[in-house]
Amino acid sequence: MPLQISSPAFAEGSAIPKKYTRDGENLSPPLKWSGAPRGTRSFALLCEDPDAPSGTFRHWAVANIPAEENGLSEGMGAARAHGGDVGRNDFGRSAYDGPAPPRGHGLHHYHFRLAALDIEELEMSENKSAGELWRAVEPHILAQAETVGTYQR
Repeated sequence: MPLQISSPAFAEGSAIPKKYTRDGENLSPPLKWSGAPRGTRSFALLCEDPDAPSGTFRHWAVANIPAEENGLSEGMGAARAHGGDVGRNDFGRSAYDGPAPPRGHGLHHYHFRLAALDIEELEMSENKSAGELWRAVEPHILAQAETVGTYQR
């Protein structure tokens, strides 16, 4: 079975509930995954919006999630989520910040990308951006999966 990720909070391609956005409680949504390939030593996660007016906007990045984890609970968007390390998002915070597209900009797509990695721990500087974090994990990816939610104002 290939690596798969989903959220019990929203179906693939459907609307992300308001509580997981900056218009609501700004909680990270619950995520579940399965099918990690043999040799997986940790996971990394990235949430990004490629529909942002200025280009891809990164809302959340987590590395060093232990290999024995099979998901993240609701509200685990802060640093040290399940033992993972959180990179600085494009809002400038080391935490999850949910959807907040410009009003009237139409439907935005939020990609939650999970990577199974062949390393146990990625060295993290305190100020590593989400983009830097993802570039650092790319050479270590054994498998990837994603789920997409949408949001508009």
